[in-house]
Amino acid sequence: MATKLERIAKIAKERPRERFTSLVHLINEESLREAHQKMKARKAPGVDDLTKAAYQEKLIDNIESLLGRMKQKSYRPQPVLRRYIPKEGTSKVRPLGLPAYEDKLVQWVLKEILQAIYEQDFLNSSYGFRPQRGAHQALKALNYIIEKKGTNYLVEVDIKGFFEHVDHGKLLELLKIRIADPQIERLIVRFLKAGVMLEGVWFPTQEGTPQGGILSPLLANIYLHYVLDVWFEQVIKKSCPEGAYLVRYADDFVCCFHSLEKAQQFYQDLVQRLKEFNLVLAEEKSRVIPFGRDSLAKAKQPTFDFLGFTHYVGQSKKGHFRIKRKTASKKFSASLRRCKGWLKVSRNKEIKSVMAKLAIKLLGYYRYYGITDNTKALVKFRSEVGKLLFKWMNRRSQRKSFDWEKFNLFLKRYPLPNPKIYLHIYDYSPGLSFYVKMI
Repeated sequence: MATKLERIAKIAKERPRERFTSLVHLINEESLREAHQKMKARKAPGVDDLTKAAYQEKLIDNIESLLGRMKQKSYRPQPVLRRYIPKEGTSKVRPLGLPAYEDKLVQWVLKEILQAIYEQDFLNSSYGFRPQRGAHQALKALNYIIEKKGTNYLVEVDIKGFFEHVDHGKLLELLKIRIADPQIERLIVRFLKAGVMLEGVWFPTQEGTPQGGILSPLLANIYLHYVLDVWFEQVIKKSCPEGAYLVRYADDFVCCFHSLEKAQQFYQDLVQRLKEFNLVLAEEKSRVIPFGRDSLAKAKQPTFDFLGFTHYVGQSKKGHFRIKRKTASKKFSASLRRCKGWLKVSRNKEIKSVMAKLAIKLLGYYRYYGITDNTKALVKFRSEVGKLLFKWMNRRSQRKSFDWEKFNLFLKRYPLPNPKIYLHIYDYSPGLSFYVKMI
């Protein structure tokens, strides 16, 4: 399978106008078995209530049955089980989709096929849900752009309910630019139109790609590649000889400009561009702000949030202009709430196990938020977690277990990991040229 995908990727790279007419044969016993092996065992089941372990019991028969239905064109994805999860930092919730198990397998293989093609097309301004790319690379690229490319104004953008409002018809039109296999198109249509099951009731899906589906992030990237990235590269940049830059992580993106006029014009053009693809700008969360070297002289210095960090202007120890970051307050509070909830339900479990898992959770937090200039926020987070631990360990029984002296002795036996900076924003390994090329 890997060799076949490499061949497809090579063709896609060498022939940017190539339309692929024969792809569905790659969804075969070998690729489905490989997808099954890669599935995580503890993932929540969909409407079929089928787990990886249960599917494994009759793996060969199950895959043969699935392939038989696909060849007869009678395979239809089951409705996605709808769940609602809290939206960090707010009282709102966001929808999450849980596909049936064999639908996950087909989506996984389909994602691998499409990814081999579209990774050759995607632009360097896109960082979300892509191999060897992620939020930290996006933050480094944005840092370089603002500090080195003469950014004075920044457009902060939020698309209202993007994943719920992707237009199916327009998505299929965009896919046809590269995909000409009618069976692949049929599969994608059936996944998009499978509907959702909420509390035992089926609801049709006329738009959107359900969050939680394996294929959804890639379809979203394809949509925004044409709607935003290519348009920005071919239209907006050409109208800004002094420079214009886009950094996008899934549907979360910011754009950098040298002049206020160009930034404001882009904002207006973006509203119209999104409207053409049935998307709407969340105006209350979108704005043009002065941000860059000149912002240091302002009495009230602007800030913006991106990828969980509040960005603000500052100076180095030598007095040079630089961008700094700290954990966004909403993310900080949401992480503490999750920790509190976990400690509350885990407080009566074995102490050694609780402390081991808490250490893992803290290290995971540090690995993401442990970025240059954010030490103070990391120390504060560890301190707040310590207070929560003291509170809930004292509620293991009706009798108070600890005073602060005993608690400090307890922490010597089960120490909480100390904060550490994992991402050095100016460490452009494997070299600065890599990041210059990425923008």
